[in-house]
Amino acid sequence: MLHKKIVELLNIQINREFYSSYLYLDTSNYFYDNSLNGYGNWFDIQTQEENAHAILFVKYMQNNGERAVLEAIAKPDIAYKSFKHAIDEAYKHELFISKSINNIYWVAYELRDFKTMQFLDWFVKEQGEEEKNVDELCKRFELFGNDPRGLYMLDSEMAARTFTPPSLVL
Repeated sequence: MLHKKIVELLNIQINREFYSSYLYLDTSNYFYDNSLNGYGNWFDIQTQEENAHAILFVKYMQNNGERAVLEAIAKPDIAYKSFKHAIDEAYKHELFISKSINNIYWVAYELRDFKTMQFLDWFVKEQGEEEKNVDELCKRFELFGNDPRGLYMLDSEMAARTFTPPSLVL
């Protein structure tokens, strides 16, 4: 059995992961609407990753005799002012998700819930990668995104990204 506080925080995180998926689907639509199909693809893949993360949290709950409580997913309400703004918002969101996961980890540590800490280890590492990837996207856009040829090349690179489901053993 998981501690009541951990169950509460994991349920909140499940909603945040599904919201992340929803947010990135909205971001993907923004790029597709602006004919940047490579960036649209990059955020499509991000959508799939976030959905997979939510499912991993759900499975962890189920494997520990807990019921995941699915809440309504809020509508993304960001009106992007530019391509750079969309990418910057993604970076801010990843920082928020990292903080949320770190908070669960801290509570698990305080409760000496080593099983949950071990489960979260993968997510802590994954969030480091997520932050790095989106930060790199921001920096590369700053360097090359204002030049039409540079933007074309960046967009072409983003089109090559593919989804690989996480192989976390629960």
